[in-house]
Amino acid sequence: MNVIRQKKEKFVKELNKDFNNYESFYLVDFVNLPVSKAVELRRELQRNSYVFKVVKNRLALRALKEDFPEELKAKFIGPTALAFAPEDPVGLARLIRDFSVKHKLLKVKAGIVEGRYLPGEDFHTVANLSSREDLLAKLGFLMAYPLTQLLKTWQAPISSLGSMLSQLKSKK
Repeated sequence: MNVIRQKKEKFVKELNKDFNNYESFYLVDFVNLPVSKAVELRRELQRNSYVFKVVKNRLALRALKEDFPEELKAKFIGPTALAFAPEDPVGLARLIRDFSVKHKLLKVKAGIVEGRYLPGEDFHTVANLSSREDLLAKLGFLMAYPLTQLLKTWQAPISSLGSMLSQLKSKK
């Protein structure tokens, strides 16, 4: 077995492992992306704990699991890179969107977000979502708000009683 074939098989195994380990990833079209900008993007993604790999379509298709949608498989055309999100797919989408807006170079072809297929047209919808922490904070506030209002309602008669007693005391 020759060395090139061994490298390709190793790459396919690693990519298959990535597809199994990450629930979310985006297929990025990076036509006309200069090397300096690619390095900048890669550093920015690594700084935020995301993984970015330039792939050969044929090898990536070999590494894909059988249960991935056919629509996704059809997007492996032309220069393709994969951006994997270990935890926060919205944060990764925002990073890619911001880089794309700043440099006008990247385009997201499609993706898998938490196990579901995402067409490229819907990418900006995901990128515009609030972060998970913001959504949890809003949910916590919405859950606590009725309780705080109930507490204020229960405290109102007690505070009114106190002010009435102090007014009575001042009249005597």
